[in-house]
Amino acid sequence: MSGEERAGSAGDGEETGRGAGPRAGGRPRDPAIEAAIIRATRKRLVADGYSQMTIGDIVADAGVTRPTLYRRWANKYDLVVDALQYGFRAQREAYPDVDMDALPAVEAFREAVRRLDPRYHNKGAMALHGNFMAEAERAPGLLEQLREHGVGPRCHELTQTLLRLRERGELREDIDLDTVVTLCFGSYFADYLRTGGSGADVADRVVGTLWPAIAAHPSGSG
Repeated sequence: MSGEERAGSAGDGEETGRGAGPRAGGRPRDPAIEAAIIRATRKRLVADGYSQMTIGDIVADAGVTRPTLYRRWANKYDLVVDALQYGFRAQREAYPDVDMDALPAVEAFREAVRRLDPRYHNKGAMALHGNFMAEAERAPGLLEQLREHGVGPRCHELTQTLLRLRERGELREDIDLDTVVTLCFGSYFADYLRTGGSGADVADRVVGTLWPAIAAHPSGSG
């Protein structure tokens, strides 16, 4: 492990041990400090990528010291994993509270496709995905984190929506749902690579194209 990733020395009076409560006589953990470090980490991940970002840059951006950071995270990798988890939670919380079962079939499909957008509540997500794919050989665990906690839940939500629509008789029985989900998710990356646009209308265009092909009664559902 490099000097950038080794734990800093004690001496600023804060608690020791990640995830532990305040030590006897010490100051309680300040959530604002952790939030500043997480935000700085996420910005550096987008701007520099995992390999190029440094603990020195992160603490400078966050306005904290190395010991302050290392009392919370043992190394850069652990910090990045928590920064990712923070982003995934924020994205999930940003989704509107919608009863998919109460929506017309095509609108439920459209809403689930909207939630596939990696940039939902995270404008730097495309760069983040690209950086992690580039790091696949050096830090494969990061791409797996992205798959398991970022991509997987969003794709699962679309799959579940499609299964419910099929149970309601709104979807053709012979449709390969996994392929539909892959096409919908991949459309955001294809649009970004082709146009560099915001992707704001991707869900409308994808649903407008796919729905007539997968709906049991397309003329009466859209």
